[in-house]
Amino acid sequence: MARFLITYHNMPHPSPDVVAANRAAFHAWADEALGDALVDPGAPVYLAGQLASGAAAAPAEISGFSILEAKSLAEARDLLAGHPYLARGATIQIDWCLDV
Repeated sequence: MARFLITYHNMPHPSPDVVAANRAAFHAWADEALGDALVDPGAPVYLAGQLASGAAAAPAEISGFSILEAKSLAEARDLLAGHPYLARGATIQIDWCLDV
């Protein structure tokens, strides 16, 4: 099985009540759709700073992350196809975690 870093982009920052409802919807969906494939549900993230050896690139707007296990990129995409955040206009990026 391969591991994938799932990052969430362009997520709106709603009120705390909406955040709680969104989180509940995510966990309900993840339990049913992903099961054990969801290695780490992750967390919301906020840009706190940046380091660079030269001029810093424009920071990527990342709203949150998860770690997913799947047999292939195609399977990871299929597993994430019904993600509730997609219905809210967010973008989900899938990055392969390489063994080092």
